Amino acid sequence: MKQKTSSKGRDLLRLFASFFKIGLFTFGGGYAMLPMLERELVEDRKWVTNEDILDYFAVGQCTPGVIAVNTATLVGYKRAKVLGAVIATLGVICPSVIIITVIAAVLSNFADIPAVQHAFAGIRVAVCALITAAVIKLIKSNVKSVVQILLAVAAFAVVAVLGASPVWVVVGASVAGLLLGKFGKKPKDEEAEK
Repeated sequence: MKQKTSSKGRDLLRLFASFFKIGLFTFGGGYAMLPMLERELVEDRKWVTNEDILDYFAVGQCTPGVIAVNTATLVGYKRAKVLGAVIATLGVICPSVIIITVIAAVLSNFADIPAVQHAFAGIRVAVCALITAAVIKLIKSNVKSVVQILLAVAAFAVVAVLGASPVWVVVGASVAGLLLGKFGKKPKDEEAEK
C-alpha cells in the first residue's frame, strides 16, 4: 500500500514537473506551447498521442480560459483524474505567476532600454517560427485526404480572412466530420476497406 502511494506521488510529481517545464519555457501563449507539449507529453513521456493533443487544443479553444491551462487540466485529468488535473494546472501556471511577479516588480525600470525592446522583438519572431513549425508538423500528421485539406483551407480562410470566432470553426468542422464520416479514418483504414 505504501509503495502504491509512493508511486502515485512520484507520478504526480512528474506531472507537475513536466507542466512546470512547459509553462516555464513557453513564450507567446498557448499555440507556442504546442511543440513543447508534443515533445514532452507525446514523444518523451508517451502520456498522450498527437491526436489527443489536437483534441485537447480544440476543447481548450472552445472553452473559457487560457488554452495552456485548459490543455494541462485535460492531460492531468487523463493521467490522474481530479488530483492530476489540479497538479498539471498548478504546474503550468506557477512559472507564469513567478515570472510575472518578478517582471512587474522590475520591468517598469527597464522597459525603455533599447536592448530590452530588441530582446522582446527577437522573442516574438522566435515564437512565430515555433508556431509555424508546430502547424506544419500537425498538418503533415493529420491532414491526409482531399476533404481534410479542403476543410483545413476553409477553416483557415474563415478565421484569417473573415475574422470568425475559432469556436464556430471548431464546431463547424466537428459537424462536417460527423456528416462526412471520414475524418476518423486513417489512409491505412481506407486501403483495408478496398
